Order: sequence, then structure tokens, then C-alpha cells
Amino acid sequence: MEKPNRSFYAVSGLQLARKILGLYLVHITDHGRLIGRIVETEAYMGAQDKAAHSFNNRRTKRTEVMFGPPGHAYIYLIYGMYHCMNIVAAETGMPHAVLIRALEPVEGITKMAELRYQKNLSDCSKREVLGLTNGPGKLCQAMNINKLNNGQDLCNSNLFLLKAETTLKDDEIVTSTRINIAYAEEAIHFPYRFYINSSPYVSVRDRKQKA
Repeated sequence: MEKPNRSFYAVSGLQLARKILGLYLVHITDHGRLIGRIVETEAYMGAQDKAAHSFNNRRTKRTEVMFGPPGHAYIYLIYGMYHCMNIVAAETGMPHAVLIRALEPVEGITKMAELRYQKNLSDCSKREVLGLTNGPGKLCQAMNINKLNNGQDLCNSNLFLLKAETTLKDDEIVTSTRINIAYAEEAIHFPYRFYINSSPYVSVRDRKQKA
């Protein structure tokens, strides 16, 4: 499998959010190699998107990485305890990003269970196994991703993507509105979330099922 180059990420957040579905997120850690298949994403479109941290070109110490080159990790903390991983998209100075909302565990699932639940995989219920990586905070726990990874170059670090051997068909992808952005006024209605319909690891399913 091939690692995407810089130009792969140099597209709009909306394009990248669909483009990375089915690809593999890899983190080489002291715990070994942890790999998950990306099955759900959300696009955040910068200055015009009231749901984005970079709305109105808000440039702070936290958001600075989004204004840099594409293909870097933007990691932030929510509720004071959960990390979320985004991938910087578009060109330098245009702060688009894609939130990885859910993964399907592929490699290192035993270690993921230890990191997420502090117990053996064999002691996990079926619900707990599905809950390993079916949300942005959950997948960061399971993949050992935190603020130390903020700003890492996905083209040249121990955190990166690998291309899939097969390409998803359009009818395998559902388009929906984003989750937990009630503050974002009209942006709550933007169809900026994408997921692989067949995956049991999708965090929230759209009842309308718009493919």
C-alpha cells in the first residue's frame, strides 16, 4: 500500500473528506503498529464555515496548524478530556480540515482495547468492541493519538495514511449533516459528513440515508 504525497491533501476539505474514506490511518507507537480503516469523516471549510475553529479566519495558537501546509495533523481537546484528529486540507493559508469521526480496527486491536478500556480484548463485550473506534474521541484513545501528535506531517512521520487497494463506489458512501454543532447556526444544515454505509463502526447513521 502506498502513502499519499502532499498533493493528495491539497484539495478542499469537502473533497478530502470523501477522498480519505476507505484509506488506512496508521500510528507507529511504543505499543506497536495501530491501524484503522477510515469509515466516517466531516469537512470543515474554514473562514465561511461557522462550525470550523478557523471561522472568519480566526488564527490562534490552537488553529495555527490549519493555516499551514496540507497533510498535517490538527489535534485538539474536547470536554477537557478527549482528543480529536483532523487532517489539514487545501492550500497554505486556507484553513480547511477534515475530522476523522470513525475507524474500523485493522491491526493492533488487542492493544487498542487496552488503551481504550484498560482491559483485555477477550474481556470486552461485542458492544465494547464496536465502541473502540466509532467516534472521534474514542478512536484517538484507541490509536494513542493526543496533543503530542498535533502538527505532525502525515507525509513524513510515524502518523500517516495508506491508500486502499480498491476504490469505493459512490453508492457505498452516505452524505449527511455533521454531528454536535448546534452552535453553528445555518452551518448545521451543511451536508459535510460522509461515511461508508456498510461499516458497523459508523458513529451516527442518517435516518434519511442520502447516498
